[in-house]
Formats: sequence, structure tokens, C-alpha cells
Amino acid sequence: MRELLDQLRAVWEAIGLFYRRTKRKLARLVRRGASATLGEERTEQVYERYNRLKERREALRERRREVVGRYIDREAAYYPYLRRAWHVFTYGLLATALYIFVLETNFLWLTGEMPSIEELKNPKLNQSSEIYTLDRKLIGKFYTENRTPIKYENIPKPLINALVATEDARFYDHMGIDVRALGRAAASFGRDGGGSTITQQLAKNLFKTRRKNNSGLLNKIPFIRKIIYKSKEWLMAIKLERNFSKDEIITYYFNTVDFGSNAFGLKTAARIFFNKAPDSLNVQEGAVLVGLQKATTSYNPLRNPDRSRERRNVVLGQMAKYKYLTKAEADSIMQLPLRTDYTPENPYAGPASYLKNAVMDFVKKWGDENGYDLYTDGLRIVTTIDSRMQTYAEEATAEKMKTLQRTFDNHWRGRNPWIDEEGNEIPGFIDSVAKRTDRYRSLARRFRDQPDSINYYMKEKKFKMKVFDWGEKGERETEMTPYDSIAYYKRFLQAGMVAMDPHNGHIRAWVGGLDYDYFKYDHVKQGRRQPGSTFKPFVYCAAIDDANSNLSPCDRIRDKPFQKEYRENGEDKVWEPKNSTGSFSYSNMTLRRAMARSINSITAQLTDDIGPEKVAAYAHKLGIKSRLAAVPSIGLGSSDVSLYELVNAYCTFPNGGQHVDPLIVDSIEDRNGNPIAKFTANQERVISEESAFLMMFMLQGGLQEPGGTSQNLWSFNIFKNNHQMGGKTGTTSNNSDGWFVGVSDKLVIGAWVGGDDRSIHFRSTDLGEGAKTALPIVGRFLEKVYADKAFKDLQGPFPKPSVPITKEYLNCSYDYDESESTDADSTDVDPSLLDSTFTPTPAPTPEPVAPPDTTGSTGGR
Repeated sequence: MRELLDQLRAVWEAIGLFYRRTKRKLARLVRRGASATLGEERTEQVYERYNRLKERREALRERRREVVGRYIDREAAYYPYLRRAWHVFTYGLLATALYIFVLETNFLWLTGEMPSIEELKNPKLNQSSEIYTLDRKLIGKFYTENRTPIKYENIPKPLINALVATEDARFYDHMGIDVRALGRAAASFGRDGGGSTITQQLAKNLFKTRRKNNSGLLNKIPFIRKIIYKSKEWLMAIKLERNFSKDEIITYYFNTVDFGSNAFGLKTAARIFFNKAPDSLNVQEGAVLVGLQKATTSYNPLRNPDRSRERRNVVLGQMAKYKYLTKAEADSIMQLPLRTDYTPENPYAGPASYLKNAVMDFVKKWGDENGYDLYTDGLRIVTTIDSRMQTYAEEATAEKMKTLQRTFDNHWRGRNPWIDEEGNEIPGFIDSVAKRTDRYRSLARRFRDQPDSINYYMKEKKFKMKVFDWGEKGERETEMTPYDSIAYYKRFLQAGMVAMDPHNGHIRAWVGGLDYDYFKYDHVKQGRRQPGSTFKPFVYCAAIDDANSNLSPCDRIRDKPFQKEYRENGEDKVWEPKNSTGSFSYSNMTLRRAMARSINSITAQLTDDIGPEKVAAYAHKLGIKSRLAAVPSIGLGSSDVSLYELVNAYCTFPNGGQHVDPLIVDSIEDRNGNPIAKFTANQERVISEESAFLMMFMLQGGLQEPGGTSQNLWSFNIFKNNHQMGGKTGTTSNNSDGWFVGVSDKLVIGAWVGGDDRSIHFRSTDLGEGAKTALPIVGRFLEKVYADKAFKDLQGPFPKPSVPITKEYLNCSYDYDESESTDADSTDVDPSLLDSTFTPTPAPTPEPVAPPDTTGSTGGR
């Protein structure tokens, strides 16, 4: 030890010698510089004055030595050490003051900003973010109800005691920093708990010391960053203690803390976890909430009830340790089972409920990258949604689905609609669905090896509940078993609808399902199903745009049987698609008519000629993001996609061949209304402008060509002002999915209709095809939109091409053959038209198509 001290002393003396020599050299350099600048005489005067000051300083030092000498023996052995200790203390004090100055002033942007005195005296509670439509209508807030302030007198005393005992036992004895707890934490390297006080935690919650905009240049160094963070928390904790009473600090803490499960603040947490007001919480419930502060996910009473109970008991033990409870009271409460009454709040109430999830994902990602918190920073999020279009979309979906559901119920009257490929009811279908529910899993944990108890609570015991209903109120109160409620909801047909502006990617309306309160699954972006014939335009696009095939809408292909040999699991197989009618016309059809009438055999031949890989590549670059299997059947829509990406891919056609990314958020403002972000969609040319124009001409064929599958759209009052549209229907195997995508110059709209499971569907293509299920939703939506004078500019013809059209497309029609007539669009053969209580309305006779002009724009209404 002595050798180490001698070495340290030698190092210290060497440093001192270097310092003295450097000081003398600098003094000489300064003297020379002053003489050269001020002149010798003026320099002498300055130095004389300096020497007088120096003499005065020496006199003061001498007097200090005399005073100190009365009490301390300078000749004593301890004096050098005492002198060094004094130097360490004074220089340390000076360094600390300098460090605090750097922190407070963010000197040279080294440490990041600190809250001002005004902010400390008036700390703002976390503010909910607001969601607006593009026309500035408020449609929702994130966690407005989840952060309801509470007054100190409404906080139960046992809850305060639990918090203090667990998080900061000496809370009422320190002034923001618990030196004793810090020392204990340092000595045990954190094993005996951290040294952070309640006031420090409040400082961190209120002022976000670790946020990007509060970080300086030194924060790029990991170890230094942690020191700066902690130092700021200590300083702010001290200031909070000076400005607020202990009761006020406790109140602020409970109003800002996160309890998990979207519960911010004590009032919301009490309501969500126990369905109580805070002042009604008992000791064990308070202990559960305090226990969540260690880890809101790990100790969540819903997700991890066993760990939550263990943590609750730790809190109760701490309360007994610090005499807030007797040991007998604590032991008694520890024996109680964990009881909760989970009552989640709905931050998605109101219009555009499904949209809010997409907005949340977008803004959270942006916030993480830019140092903003969606839930606390009071952001004003302006979406691309138009409030009127959103209302029309929700109304149209509800109107058409209400009618369709009635038809579906009549169609299946007396039978369950979940059937297998042969049309037989799937045995145990509801049992398998029930086992995937949270209720069943909870019962399975509660009643291990007790199937009779599980069966009782699932299939025998009835509960009062509100269920979705197509009545005027949209819901009704009833009593039924959980098992029956699953079967009840599985009988509902589901729907999704989305409308996009093809030129800027703005999403104008988004309906993800029937009612977010009862059906959380988003059928716009979350759901993926086989698109059926709505995928066919990507095949025709590849045939027209690809240089190797280089086809035109007027090129003809024969409608005839097609076979494709392939191997699957080492076995040779033959794929032989049929048309929806089950027969072939053997006619030479133009590509436009083949796509309009959704002829499977011709699409299969095109896919084989082009190559499944190239079809997949075109679909991807047009906007499909899902994985596509490059198999012979890809052209008939055999791979699952979402409605969101399907509609986005169609946007490439009216956008002149440029793919535009979908955009859900237009701009973001801070809580004071100052703009902080503006978003525009990325655009990239993926096909030629000529190909895009020809694809628009092809899509119009669904309405204009004899037998076109989209002709039901003519029955809607949407073709005023010389308005033109194109579209494509789609129906998958067994009528599991009905699709329609409508395309105009300024709006692309898509709809999907189907069951929650693919086994739930109409038995008849005449009832279940996309032209009868999804198309009416789009048609009714457009009726409402075009009837609104505010959207008058959305109607009109397609623009004329801005580039020369080198391929033939205007004069390729031929005489209509009655034997070719069909309005079905299924990619599978309907084995039979089974009886139904519903008689469909005959499709209206198409209105005459205006002859095309010679400048390249297409005619029709």
C-alpha cells in the first residue's frame, strides 16, 4: 500500500512540476505579446498593477495562514494530507459548480436542454394526441380518457403507503435525492435495489430527460450519457422538492405514471384493472398497481397473473417491513387470490376506428425516430382521410352488409354456414375456435385437469352481454354462453373497404370491418385472402408492358381447355383450370374482352406464356407487398394479399404507370399548432405510360364489353358529367371471398366481403360472387360521394394519353355472340346452384358505349 501511495505521490509531483514550468513559459509568452501590442511603458504599468494585486493576495494568504496556524500544526505529519484533502474539496466543489453550470446552460450544446424555472413551477401533464381528418374534423384522441387527473384527497392512503414502502422508503426524509439509498445501491452494485427516489422518477416522467431533443453532444458517449441523465434527474428532483410539497409530488406521480394495458394515470388504471374509482381500492389492489411499476408487462395481472401475485406479495412485505401493515395483516392479504375486473376502455370510439391503428403505427415509428411520444406530447395528427368520404364509406358498408347479411341468414336458415369442400358442416368447428380464445385459455389455467369446469363456464353458464346487431342501435343486450356467442359472431359476413387518391397516395376512406367495438380485425390491411380474379389485371399488364410478349388489348387468344403439368411433393400432377361456367366457348377473344369477362382459361394461358415468376415480379412492382408463390395458378389469384395493397397496386394505372406509396398521415403539429412534419408519398415509374393507359382501357371493358363482370355498377347513379370508370370483380373458390376494385381518374376504391373463416360462405356463386357482394358497397359509396357537391370535381372522363399510343386498341371489337355471355367471375367451378330463398335482381342492360374519338381517349359512361 505504501509503495502505491509513493507512486501516486511521485505522479502528483511530476504533474505539479509540469504545471509550474508550463505556467512560467506561458507568463513569458504573455509578457512578450503584451510588450509588442501595448508598448514597453504601458506593459510596465499593467504589470505593476498586477504585482500590487498579487501582493495583496499574498497578504491575505499570510493572514489566513496565521489564523489556521492557531489551530493546526503545520509541522505535524498529518498536515500535508490535510492540505491535499482541502485542495481536493475546494477543487471538487469548483468542478461540481462548473458541471452544474454546464448542465443548466447546455454549454456549447454538450449536455442537452434542461427545463426552465417556469416549466418546473408549472409542469405540464402528458397531453393526449389528437387525430384530425384532412378537412380538420377531430375523429379521435389517443388515451384522452386514459390520463384523467386525480386530486390528492382521492388517492387512498394505503396506496400511497404501498408506493413509499416499495419505491422510496425515506421519501418524507430527503429533499429529492436519497444519499443513503445511493450508497447502498453503489455498495451492492444494484443488487439491493436502485437509489432512484419517487421525485427522481417523477422528474424523468415529467421532463423526459432521455429524449432526443434533451440530448447534447456528450450523450453520444454511452457511459457519459448515463451520468448526464442521472445528473439531470437529481437536479430536477431537488428543484421539484423546492417547488412542491410531498403531497403534490405524490399526486403528480400518480397522474403521470404508466400502469401498462393502455392505462396512464391512477384513475384510469383503477378503472381498467378493477373497474373502481381510486378511492375505492383496497390494500391488495393498491399493491398490485404499485407492483406494476417494476415492469408493466412482466407483472401484468392479465398476462402474467402468477408473477403479478408474487410481486403484489413483495409490496405487501415491504409495507409490513416499514410498519404500514402488521405482519399478520400482510400475511393474511398475501393468502388472497389475485382478483381483477378487467374493463378495457376504448380509445377508438367514433368514426374511422380501424384507421386509428394504422395512424398509431405510423406516428409511433416517426416519433421514435424524431424524439416524440404519441401518447404524451399532445401532437395534432392530420390524416389524409376526408371526413365526409369516411362517413359515406361507413354508411355504404353498413347499408349493403345489412342487406347481404339478411340474404346470407335466409340462405343458411336451419344450418350452420361453416362447411367443408363437399358442402358438409365441419364437425367441432366452434370447439376449435373456442380453444383459441382468451377466455378459454384463462379457464384452462384456472381449472387445470378439470374439463368439466371449463365446459360449464364455456357451454352451460350464461352471461349478460351486449352483442353486435344489425338493428337500429347496432347492438343489443342478451344472455348467452361464451360458446354460443362465438357461434353467433361466426355467422356474420365481414367486409372491408378503402378508397385512395391514385395520384398522391392519400387514403380518403378506410372501413376495416362492421364495428370496431365488436370486430377488431382489420380487413383492409391486416386481413389477407386470395384475391381471385382481381389479380388478373397484373397478368394482362405484364403481357402488355413486357417487351418479350408486347401484346395489345386487341390481340386474341382462344378460350379453350388448358393443362399444366407440375410436380408436388415428388408426385406428377396436372393443373386444369375451368371457367366459372364449367365450359369453354372456343372463341378467339381479345385480351380486353377476356379480362372483362374474367375468362380463366385465357388468363392461365397468358400466365404460362409470360411465366409465373414474371407475373409475380410485375405484381410486386405495381404495389403488392405480400409473398407470391410463382406457381401456374398465380394469375387466378391463388396467393393471399390484403385489400390495402391490392387497391394501391391498381392506383398505378390511373397514375400513368407510376407506383405511389399509400399515405395515411398528411402532417403533424406540436401541441401549440406549430408544424413539425409534412409527408409526401414516394413515387416510382414501374410501367410505361402507354401501358398504364392501355390498362385503364382494359379495366373499362368490365363495364363496356358484353358479358363484362362489372356491369352491375351501371345500376348505381354515378355516371353523370360524362363520368368514366373501370373495374374488376373477383370471387375465390367456393365463394369464400368476394372482391371488387373500381377505378376512376381521381379515385380507386376496393371492397372485400367474406366470412371470418374461409369455410363460411354462400353455397351459390350467383349469390356469393364479388359482383353481388363487394361491388354494391363501392357503388353505393360512389353514389353518396358524387351526390355531394363538394366532390363534383371527382367526376369526369379519363384524360387523353399524353404519349403516343403505338399499340392497337380502338378498333378491335367484334360481333357479340350470345353463347359467350357471362357475368360470373369465379376462379373456381360452381358445382351447382343450390336452392336459396333469395332471388337476385337481374343485371341491368348496359347503357350504350359512346364511340371512341380518334385522339386516343376512350368513350363510354
